[in-house]
Amino acid sequence: MVSSLNGYLAFLGLLAAERLVELVISQRNAARAFARGGVETGQRHYRVMVVLHSLFLVACVAEVVALGRPFPGGIGFAALGVALVAQALRYWSIVSLGALWNTRIIVVPGLSPVTRGPYRYLRHPNYVAVVLELAAVPLIHGAWVTAVVFSLANAWLLLVRIRAEEAALGAAYADAFANRPRFIPEVPRG
Repeated sequence: MVSSLNGYLAFLGLLAAERLVELVISQRNAARAFARGGVETGQRHYRVMVVLHSLFLVACVAEVVALGRPFPGGIGFAALGVALVAQALRYWSIVSLGALWNTRIIVVPGLSPVTRGPYRYLRHPNYVAVVLELAAVPLIHGAWVTAVVFSLANAWLLLVRIRAEEAALGAAYADAFANRPRFIPEVPRG
């Protein structure tokens, strides 16, 4: 368990470092959006989101260490695969949004919605990445309580956030994404 635990803790450390880099990028992009006349909404639930995501990595460590969760073998490797897919989807989303990406809901009036990258297939690919991550990262080392609790809390938060975000983005967004699913891409039949 010690070597798998050390590997898991190193993985969580990398995720924490990644989040700090994302916050720097987000703050830079938010400043640019405000300079272009951006308007922010959803500030109240944003605070809850910050707390939830901050506690998530702490809970991953706490459950595994305090309860001595062992590495679950094949399930752990599968969860690692899902977590890595989530990271790839997250960065595809970030790159596709470019300077428009940030962790807040800031809308610059007059800009067209981004419909490239994963946004060709889904309305909210970054949120899909977050859902996958919150479920998979704890399961890499058997922290199933963390996976369940944070997945449920995130589901509630996403209900609030997606409503606020889609309302803020308005009619242009609704028109551009009218035929795209929110979370699960449709498989073309034919």
